[in-house]
Amino acid sequence: MKVLVVGSGGREHVLAERLAQSDHVGQVFCAPGNGGTTAIAENVPIEPHCQADLLKFAREQSIDLTVVGPEAPLCAGIVDQFQAANLPIFGPTQAAARIEGDKAYAKQLMLQSLIPTAKSRIFTRHEDAREYVATRDTAQVVKAAGLAGGKGSIVCDDPADALLALERIMVDKQFGDAGNTVVVEEKLTGPELSVFAVVDGHTLYVLEPAQDHKPVGESTTGPNTGGMGAHSPAPIATEKILRRIDSDILIPIISALEHDGAAYRGLLYAGLILTAAGPKVLEFNCRFGDPEAQVILPRLRSDLFELLHSAVHGKLDQIELQWDRRSAVCVVMASEGYPGAYETGKEVHGVDAAESLADVRVYHAGTKWISERLITTGGRVLGVTTLADSLAGARERCYDAIERISFEGAFYRRDIAAAALP
Repeated sequence: MKVLVVGSGGREHVLAERLAQSDHVGQVFCAPGNGGTTAIAENVPIEPHCQADLLKFAREQSIDLTVVGPEAPLCAGIVDQFQAANLPIFGPTQAAARIEGDKAYAKQLMLQSLIPTAKSRIFTRHEDAREYVATRDTAQVVKAAGLAGGKGSIVCDDPADALLALERIMVDKQFGDAGNTVVVEEKLTGPELSVFAVVDGHTLYVLEPAQDHKPVGESTTGPNTGGMGAHSPAPIATEKILRRIDSDILIPIISALEHDGAAYRGLLYAGLILTAAGPKVLEFNCRFGDPEAQVILPRLRSDLFELLHSAVHGKLDQIELQWDRRSAVCVVMASEGYPGAYETGKEVHGVDAAESLADVRVYHAGTKWISERLITTGGRVLGVTTLADSLAGARERCYDAIERISFEGAFYRRDIAAAALP
Protein backbone atom coordinates (compact mmCIF):
# COMPACT_ATOMS: atom_id res chain seq x y z
CA MET A 1 0.00 0.00 0.00
CA LYS A 2 0.97 3.64 -0.43
CA VAL A 3 1.10 6.05 2.51
CA LEU A 4 1.38 9.84 2.55
CA VAL A 5 2.73 11.59 5.66
CA VAL A 6 1.96 15.32 5.79
CA GLY A 7 4.50 17.50 7.59
CA SER A 8 8.21 18.20 7.91
CA GLY A 9 9.21 17.77 11.57
CA GLY A 10 10.68 15.12 13.81
CA ARG A 11 7.20 13.75 14.46
CA GLU A 12 6.72 13.17 10.75
CA HIS A 13 10.15 11.54 10.46
CA VAL A 14 9.33 8.92 13.09
CA LEU A 15 5.83 8.40 11.67
CA ALA A 16 7.27 7.80 8.20
CA GLU A 17 9.93 5.46 9.59
CA ARG A 18 7.50 3.29 11.52
CA LEU A 19 4.99 3.21 8.64
CA ALA A 20 7.74 2.21 6.20
CA GLN A 21 8.56 -0.76 8.47
CA SER A 22 5.06 -2.21 8.01
CA ASP A 23 4.72 -5.32 5.84
CA HIS A 24 1.56 -3.72 4.43
CA VAL A 25 3.32 -0.61 3.14
CA GLY A 26 5.20 -0.59 -0.15
CA GLN A 27 5.88 3.12 -0.51
CA VAL A 28 5.88 6.18 1.75
CA PHE A 29 5.67 9.79 0.60
CA CYS A 30 6.35 12.82 2.82
CA ALA A 31 4.97 16.25 2.02
CA PRO A 32 7.27 18.05 2.22
CA GLY A 33 9.44 15.91 4.52
CA ASN A 34 12.96 16.86 5.60
CA GLY A 35 16.60 15.85 5.33
CA GLY A 36 15.99 12.70 7.34
CA THR A 37 12.90 11.40 5.58
CA THR A 38 14.78 11.19 2.25
CA ALA A 39 16.35 7.94 3.46
CA ILE A 40 13.03 6.17 4.05
CA ALA A 41 10.48 7.95 1.84
CA GLU A 42 10.04 10.08 -1.25
CA ASN A 43 9.80 13.75 -0.35
CA VAL A 44 7.12 15.66 -2.24
CA PRO A 45 7.43 19.48 -2.49
CA ILE A 46 3.94 20.25 -1.18
CA GLU A 47 3.49 22.26 2.02
CA PRO A 48 0.92 21.14 4.64
CA HIS A 49 -1.28 24.19 4.04
CA CYS A 50 -1.65 23.42 0.31
CA GLN A 51 -4.63 21.16 0.79
CA ALA A 52 -5.83 21.17 -2.80
CA ASP A 53 -2.39 20.08 -3.99
CA LEU A 54 -2.21 17.36 -1.35
CA LEU A 55 -5.64 16.10 -2.36
CA LYS A 56 -4.64 16.06 -6.03
CA PHE A 57 -1.44 14.17 -5.24
CA ALA A 58 -3.27 11.59 -3.13
CA ARG A 59 -5.74 10.99 -5.95
CA GLU A 60 -3.09 10.72 -8.66
CA GLN A 61 -0.95 8.35 -6.61
CA SER A 62 -3.89 6.30 -5.29
CA ILE A 63 -2.73 6.82 -1.71
CA ASP A 64 -4.20 4.19 0.61
CA LEU A 65 -3.69 6.16 3.83
CA THR A 66 -2.76 9.78 4.55
CA VAL A 67 -1.40 10.58 8.01
CA VAL A 68 -1.40 14.25 9.05
CA GLY A 69 1.35 15.29 11.44
CA PRO A 70 0.89 19.00 12.30
CA GLU A 71 -2.17 20.64 13.78
CA ALA A 72 -2.62 23.53 11.32
CA PRO A 73 -3.93 21.49 8.35
CA LEU A 74 -6.19 19.50 10.67
CA CYS A 75 -7.69 22.70 12.07
CA ALA A 76 -8.06 23.99 8.51
CA GLY A 77 -10.19 21.00 7.48
CA ILE A 78 -7.89 18.73 5.47
CA VAL A 79 -9.63 15.63 6.84
CA ASP A 80 -13.03 16.91 5.71
CA GLN A 81 -11.70 17.44 2.18
CA PHE A 82 -10.14 13.99 1.95
CA GLN A 83 -13.22 12.31 3.37
CA ALA A 84 -15.42 14.11 0.85
CA ALA A 85 -13.19 12.64 -1.87
CA ASN A 86 -13.40 9.14 -0.30
CA LEU A 87 -9.68 9.12 0.46
CA PRO A 88 -8.67 7.41 3.75
CA ILE A 89 -7.00 9.86 6.14
CA PHE A 90 -5.99 9.62 9.80
CA GLY A 91 -6.94 12.65 11.85
CA PRO A 92 -9.95 14.51 13.25
CA THR A 93 -12.35 16.64 11.24
CA GLN A 94 -12.12 20.42 11.41
CA ALA A 95 -14.94 20.51 13.96
CA ALA A 96 -13.21 17.98 16.22
CA ALA A 97 -9.76 19.56 15.74
CA ARG A 98 -11.19 22.69 17.32
CA ILE A 99 -10.27 21.05 20.63
CA GLU A 100 -6.72 22.27 19.88
CA GLY A 101 -7.35 25.12 17.48
CA ASP A 102 -9.49 27.09 19.95
CA LYS A 103 -8.37 26.90 23.59
CA ALA A 104 -11.36 28.97 24.67
CA TYR A 105 -13.71 26.40 23.11
CA ALA A 106 -11.76 23.55 24.73
CA LYS A 107 -11.92 25.24 28.11
CA GLN A 108 -15.67 25.79 27.87
CA LEU A 109 -16.18 22.17 26.83
CA MET A 110 -14.14 20.96 29.82
CA LEU A 111 -16.07 23.12 32.25
CA GLN A 112 -19.43 21.97 30.86
CA SER A 113 -18.33 18.33 31.15
CA LEU A 114 -16.83 18.69 34.64
CA ILE A 115 -13.41 17.67 33.35
CA PRO A 116 -10.73 18.66 35.88
CA THR A 117 -8.77 21.69 34.67
CA ALA A 118 -7.45 25.01 35.94
CA LYS A 119 -9.84 27.79 36.96
CA SER A 120 -9.87 30.31 34.15
CA ARG A 121 -11.44 33.29 32.41
CA ILE A 122 -11.74 33.97 28.67
CA PHE A 123 -11.29 37.43 27.14
CA THR A 124 -11.61 39.00 23.72
CA ARG A 125 -10.80 42.58 24.82
CA HIS A 126 -7.40 43.59 26.14
CA GLU A 127 -8.93 46.11 28.53
CA ASP A 128 -11.14 43.48 30.18
CA ALA A 129 -8.31 40.98 30.47
CA ARG A 130 -5.99 43.62 31.93
CA GLU A 131 -8.58 44.68 34.50
CA TYR A 132 -9.07 41.05 35.60
CA VAL A 133 -5.35 40.22 35.81
CA ALA A 134 -4.69 43.37 37.84
CA THR A 135 -6.83 41.87 40.62
CA ARG A 136 -4.88 38.59 40.78
CA ASP A 137 -2.31 37.98 43.51
CA THR A 138 -1.18 34.47 42.51
CA ALA A 139 0.73 33.01 39.57
CA GLN A 140 -1.22 33.07 36.28
CA VAL A 141 -0.88 31.46 32.85
CA VAL A 142 -1.84 33.54 29.82
CA LYS A 143 -2.65 31.58 26.66
CA ALA A 144 -3.35 32.66 23.12
CA ALA A 145 -6.55 30.80 22.27
CA GLY A 146 -5.51 30.03 18.69
CA LEU A 147 -2.64 28.04 17.21
CA ALA A 148 0.79 29.34 18.19
CA GLY A 149 3.11 26.43 17.47
CA GLY A 150 3.27 25.36 21.10
CA LYS A 151 4.64 28.76 22.16
CA GLY A 152 1.45 30.64 22.98
CA SER A 153 1.32 29.74 26.67
CA ILE A 154 3.14 32.18 28.97
CA VAL A 155 3.63 31.19 32.60
CA CYS A 156 3.71 34.22 34.91
CA ASP A 157 4.86 33.46 38.45
CA ASP A 158 4.60 37.17 39.22
CA PRO A 159 1.05 38.36 38.45
CA ALA A 160 2.52 41.63 37.17
CA ASP A 161 4.18 39.66 34.37
CA ALA A 162 0.74 38.55 33.23
CA LEU A 163 -0.01 42.16 32.28
CA LEU A 164 3.06 42.16 30.05
CA ALA A 165 2.03 38.81 28.57
CA LEU A 166 -1.40 40.18 27.71
CA GLU A 167 0.20 43.15 25.96
CA ARG A 168 2.50 40.89 23.95
CA ILE A 169 -0.36 38.64 22.87
CA MET A 170 -3.32 40.99 22.43
CA VAL A 171 -1.68 44.33 21.58
CA ASP A 172 1.68 43.52 20.00
CA LYS A 173 0.16 40.47 18.26
CA GLN A 174 3.21 38.29 18.90
CA PHE A 175 1.17 35.27 17.78
CA GLY A 176 -0.95 37.08 15.21
CA ASP A 177 -4.68 36.40 15.14
CA ALA A 178 -4.16 33.44 17.50
CA GLY A 179 -4.11 36.05 20.27
CA ASN A 180 -7.43 37.71 19.45
CA THR A 181 -8.88 35.68 22.31
CA VAL A 182 -6.93 34.75 25.43
CA VAL A 183 -7.43 32.32 28.27
CA VAL A 184 -6.14 33.45 31.66
CA GLU A 185 -5.94 30.65 34.19
CA GLU A 186 -4.43 29.80 37.54
CA LYS A 187 -1.01 28.17 37.46
CA LEU A 188 -1.23 24.53 38.47
CA THR A 189 1.67 22.82 40.20
CA GLY A 190 2.92 19.27 39.80
CA PRO A 191 4.68 17.10 37.24
CA GLU A 192 3.40 17.20 33.67
CA LEU A 193 2.32 14.16 31.69
CA SER A 194 1.44 13.56 28.03
CA VAL A 195 -1.17 10.90 27.30
CA PHE A 196 -2.11 9.90 23.73
CA ALA A 197 -5.20 7.99 22.70
CA VAL A 198 -6.02 6.66 19.24
CA VAL A 199 -9.77 7.07 18.66
CA ASP A 200 -11.97 5.61 15.92
CA GLY A 201 -15.25 7.32 16.79
CA HIS A 202 -16.47 4.76 19.29
CA THR A 203 -13.34 3.06 20.69
CA LEU A 204 -10.21 4.59 22.19
CA TYR A 205 -6.83 2.95 22.74
CA VAL A 206 -4.50 4.70 25.19
CA LEU A 207 -0.83 4.54 24.17
CA GLU A 208 2.18 4.44 26.48
CA PRO A 209 2.52 7.81 28.28
CA ALA A 210 5.45 10.21 28.05
CA GLN A 211 6.77 13.34 29.70
CA ASP A 212 7.66 16.40 27.63
CA HIS A 213 10.02 19.26 28.54
CA LYS A 214 8.64 22.48 27.07
CA PRO A 215 10.64 25.37 28.60
CA VAL A 216 13.76 26.25 26.63
CA GLY A 217 16.02 26.42 29.69
CA GLU A 218 17.18 23.84 32.17
CA SER A 219 15.27 23.42 35.43
CA THR A 220 12.09 24.44 33.53
CA THR A 221 13.21 28.03 32.99
CA GLY A 222 12.65 30.39 30.08
CA PRO A 223 9.83 30.62 27.54
CA ASN A 224 7.88 27.63 26.31
CA THR A 225 8.89 25.92 23.08
CA GLY A 226 7.44 23.20 20.90
CA GLY A 227 9.35 20.78 23.14
CA MET A 228 13.03 20.36 24.05
CA GLY A 229 12.94 16.66 24.87
CA ALA A 230 10.85 13.80 26.17
CA HIS A 231 11.04 10.39 27.77
CA SER A 232 8.85 7.30 27.95
CA PRO A 233 7.63 5.50 29.95
CA ALA A 234 6.73 8.01 32.63
CA PRO A 235 7.24 6.57 36.12
CA ILE A 236 4.66 8.98 37.54
CA ALA A 237 1.92 7.45 35.35
CA THR A 238 0.74 4.64 37.59
CA GLU A 239 -2.06 2.30 36.54
CA LYS A 240 -4.36 4.04 39.03
CA ILE A 241 -3.62 7.47 37.55
CA LEU A 242 -4.06 6.22 33.98
CA ARG A 243 -7.44 4.70 34.84
CA ARG A 244 -8.52 8.01 36.33
CA ILE A 245 -7.34 9.90 33.25
CA ASP A 246 -9.29 7.50 31.06
CA SER A 247 -12.53 7.73 33.04
CA ASP A 248 -12.45 11.38 34.16
CA ILE A 249 -10.82 13.07 31.16
CA LEU A 250 -10.53 11.11 27.90
CA ILE A 251 -13.94 9.46 27.76
CA PRO A 252 -15.81 12.61 28.91
CA ILE A 253 -14.12 14.90 26.36
CA ILE A 254 -14.78 12.49 23.50
CA SER A 255 -18.42 12.25 24.60
CA ALA A 256 -18.65 16.04 24.85
CA LEU A 257 -17.28 16.46 21.33
CA GLU A 258 -19.72 13.91 19.95
CA HIS A 259 -22.59 15.65 21.73
CA ASP A 260 -21.37 18.88 20.12
CA GLY A 261 -21.60 17.29 16.67
CA ALA A 262 -17.86 16.63 16.37
CA ALA A 263 -17.34 12.88 16.73
CA TYR A 264 -13.62 12.31 17.26
CA ARG A 265 -11.48 10.09 15.07
CA GLY A 266 -7.70 10.34 15.08
CA LEU A 267 -5.10 10.99 17.76
CA LEU A 268 -6.21 12.79 20.91
CA TYR A 269 -3.38 14.19 23.02
CA ALA A 270 -4.05 15.24 26.60
CA GLY A 271 -1.44 17.51 28.16
CA LEU A 272 -1.89 17.00 31.89
CA ILE A 273 -0.50 18.07 35.22
CA LEU A 274 -0.63 15.75 38.22
CA THR A 275 -1.74 18.06 41.03
CA ALA A 276 -2.26 17.15 44.68
CA ALA A 277 -5.98 16.88 43.83
CA GLY A 278 -5.35 14.53 40.91
CA PRO A 279 -4.70 14.91 37.16
CA LYS A 280 -5.93 18.10 35.53
CA VAL A 281 -5.91 19.14 31.88
CA LEU A 282 -3.52 21.82 30.69
CA GLU A 283 -4.54 21.44 27.04
CA PHE A 284 -5.83 19.05 24.41
CA ASN A 285 -4.11 18.56 21.07
CA CYS A 286 -5.48 16.86 17.97
CA ARG A 287 -2.29 15.12 16.77
CA PHE A 288 0.82 13.28 17.90
CA GLY A 289 3.07 15.36 20.11
CA ASP A 290 6.54 16.39 19.03
CA PRO A 291 8.92 15.23 20.55
CA GLU A 292 6.73 12.74 22.46
CA ALA A 293 6.14 10.74 19.27
CA GLN A 294 9.91 10.27 19.03
CA VAL A 295 9.95 8.31 22.31
CA ILE A 296 6.54 6.59 22.15
CA LEU A 297 6.58 5.24 18.59
CA PRO A 298 10.09 3.69 18.80
CA ARG A 299 8.77 1.66 21.75
CA LEU A 300 5.77 0.40 19.75
CA ARG A 301 6.46 -3.17 18.64
CA SER A 302 3.14 -3.52 16.83
CA ASP A 303 2.49 -2.41 13.26
CA LEU A 304 1.76 1.35 13.20
CA PHE A 305 0.01 1.12 9.83
CA GLU A 306 -2.40 -1.51 11.18
CA LEU A 307 -3.17 0.72 14.17
CA LEU A 308 -3.88 3.88 12.17
CA HIS A 309 -5.67 2.03 9.35
CA SER A 310 -7.93 0.32 11.90
CA ALA A 311 -8.78 3.66 13.48
CA VAL A 312 -9.73 5.18 10.13
CA HIS A 313 -12.02 2.25 9.34
CA GLY A 314 -13.63 1.97 12.78
CA LYS A 315 -11.95 -1.32 13.71
CA LEU A 316 -9.82 -0.24 16.64
CA ASP A 317 -11.48 -2.83 18.87
CA GLN A 318 -9.65 -5.50 16.86
CA ILE A 319 -6.20 -4.15 17.75
CA GLU A 320 -3.91 -5.35 20.55
CA LEU A 321 -0.65 -3.43 20.90
CA GLN A 322 2.70 -4.76 22.08
CA TRP A 323 5.34 -2.48 23.61
CA ASP A 324 9.09 -2.54 24.07
CA ARG A 325 9.57 -2.41 27.82
CA ARG A 326 12.81 -0.48 27.48
CA SER A 327 13.00 3.24 28.19
CA ALA A 328 13.35 5.90 25.50
CA VAL A 329 14.81 9.39 25.81
CA CYS A 330 14.78 12.13 23.16
CA VAL A 331 16.83 15.32 23.43
CA VAL A 332 16.23 18.13 20.94
CA MET A 333 19.16 19.99 19.42
CA ALA A 334 18.02 23.51 18.53
CA SER A 335 19.32 26.61 16.77
CA GLU A 336 20.72 29.45 18.85
CA GLY A 337 17.95 31.97 19.56
CA TYR A 338 15.06 29.49 19.46
CA PRO A 339 12.16 29.92 20.31
CA GLY A 340 12.87 33.48 19.24
CA ALA A 341 14.74 34.57 16.12
CA TYR A 342 17.41 32.20 14.86
CA GLU A 343 19.63 31.70 11.82
CA THR A 344 19.38 28.80 9.38
CA GLY A 345 21.71 27.43 6.73
CA LYS A 346 24.23 25.92 9.19
CA GLU A 347 25.88 22.68 8.12
CA VAL A 348 25.21 19.67 10.36
CA HIS A 349 27.98 17.16 11.09
CA GLY A 350 28.10 13.85 12.92
CA VAL A 351 24.64 12.34 12.46
CA ASP A 352 26.06 9.09 11.06
CA ALA A 353 28.54 8.93 13.94
CA ALA A 354 25.73 9.30 16.47
CA GLU A 355 23.62 6.63 14.79
CA SER A 356 26.56 4.22 14.78
CA LEU A 357 25.92 3.77 18.51
CA ALA A 358 23.57 0.94 19.47
CA ASP A 359 19.87 1.83 19.69
CA VAL A 360 20.34 5.47 18.64
CA ARG A 361 18.11 7.19 16.09
CA VAL A 362 18.40 10.81 15.03
CA TYR A 363 15.07 12.24 13.91
CA HIS A 364 15.30 15.33 11.73
CA ALA A 365 13.04 18.26 12.54
CA GLY A 366 14.56 21.21 10.67
CA THR A 367 17.00 20.01 8.00
CA LYS A 368 17.39 19.63 4.25
CA TRP A 369 20.06 18.46 1.83
CA ILE A 370 21.72 21.04 -0.39
CA SER A 371 24.54 19.89 -2.70
CA GLU A 372 25.14 16.81 -0.52
CA ARG A 373 25.39 18.95 2.61
CA LEU A 374 22.91 18.62 5.49
CA ILE A 375 21.72 22.15 6.36
CA THR A 376 19.59 23.52 9.20
CA THR A 377 16.21 24.98 8.24
CA GLY A 378 14.42 25.43 11.56
CA GLY A 379 14.56 26.24 15.25
CA ARG A 380 14.35 22.65 16.36
CA VAL A 381 16.87 20.84 14.18
CA LEU A 382 17.30 17.27 15.43
CA GLY A 383 15.79 14.95 18.02
CA VAL A 384 18.30 12.37 19.25
CA THR A 385 16.45 9.32 20.56
CA THR A 386 17.87 6.33 22.41
CA LEU A 387 16.55 3.10 23.90
CA ALA A 388 18.03 1.31 26.89
CA ASP A 389 17.03 -1.10 29.66
CA SER A 390 16.75 1.79 32.12
CA LEU A 391 15.84 5.44 31.91
CA ALA A 392 19.26 6.35 33.28
CA GLY A 393 20.93 4.22 30.62
CA ALA A 394 18.86 5.75 27.81
CA ARG A 395 19.64 9.22 29.08
CA GLU A 396 23.40 8.57 29.28
CA ARG A 397 23.47 7.06 25.80
CA CYS A 398 21.48 9.96 24.40
CA TYR A 399 23.95 12.57 25.63
CA ASP A 400 26.87 10.44 24.43
CA ALA A 401 25.31 10.45 20.95
CA ILE A 402 24.68 14.20 21.03
CA GLU A 403 28.36 14.88 21.66
CA ARG A 404 29.08 13.42 18.21
CA ILE A 405 26.80 15.93 16.45
CA SER A 406 27.61 19.57 15.77
CA PHE A 407 26.39 22.64 13.92
CA GLU A 408 27.05 26.31 14.50
CA GLY A 409 24.87 27.70 17.30
CA ALA A 410 23.59 24.31 18.44
CA PHE A 411 22.22 24.07 21.97
CA TYR A 412 20.17 21.60 24.00
CA ARG A 413 18.92 21.05 27.51
CA ARG A 414 21.17 18.85 29.62
CA ASP A 415 18.53 17.86 32.15
CA ILE A 416 16.04 15.93 30.02
CA ALA A 417 14.54 13.06 32.06
CA ALA A 418 16.76 13.88 35.05
CA ALA A 419 13.81 14.58 37.35
CA ALA A 420 12.34 11.15 36.58
CA LEU A 421 15.38 9.27 37.86
CA PRO A 422 15.20 7.62 41.31
